[in-house]
Amino acid sequence: MKKTLPLLAAALFAGQVDAHGLWTEQRRGNIEAIYGHGAEDNAFKAEKISGAWAYDGRGKMIPVTLKRLDDHARLEPLKPPAVVAVALDNGPWSLTPDQQWINQGRSKVPTSTKSLHTFKYSLAIYHQGVSLPALDQLKMVILPEADPLEVGVGKRLPVRVLVDGKPAAGIELIGDYRGAPHQISAVTDSAGRAQVMVRNEGLNIIAAEANLPVANDADIETRGLFSSLTFLGEAHRE
Repeated sequence: MKKTLPLLAAALFAGQVDAHGLWTEQRRGNIEAIYGHGAEDNAFKAEKISGAWAYDGRGKMIPVTLKRLDDHARLEPLKPPAVVAVALDNGPWSLTPDQQWINQGRSKVPTSTKSLHTFKYSLAIYHQGVSLPALDQLKMVILPEADPLEVGVGKRLPVRVLVDGKPAAGIELIGDYRGAPHQISAVTDSAGRAQVMVRNEGLNIIAAEANLPVANDADIETRGLFSSLTFLGEAHRE
């Protein structure tokens, strides 16, 4: 048991380093950045949010203030947005031989057995009929190819996944990241396209991950990317 517990703790922490995702939710009238996995909603260092952007329905940028709270971040757009995007830089991490994760690159942890740098991205669509702007700041993005708020529950939403601005083939898409975070709903084709069923009347979180090898880097061997697309399955009614 003395050996098992540290290994288990390392495995769980590795999940936070690599597998956790990012999305936004409206809570108590605020747009909050959420860092978690499935039903988990974890505290995180708000300074790790590296960017936040808000747009109106025509794709015009809306000024947004990023409020860094003690355990998470809140977005405060100048006016109600139609689209919100967020980026989180989780920094470099190295795994030591005794299964400890350290938030530094392998140049500072020379005994490391694994090293990676993870980035999390989120795209939220709040209104019907929006025109999406260029989202070059999101190095991995799930783009809807139909209006996600009009597709309807139980029907398939066509999406396209871009990594570094290019279509990404073979990407596994999770159709309900909160409710079934390990259930693969679709895999992108050679053009980066797939169709994902809209699961929920309320918030839908479609998610995907990619791990890319990095060459000639003193600190990491892998770049880990996570991306989510969130929207309501049915329009809100009073």
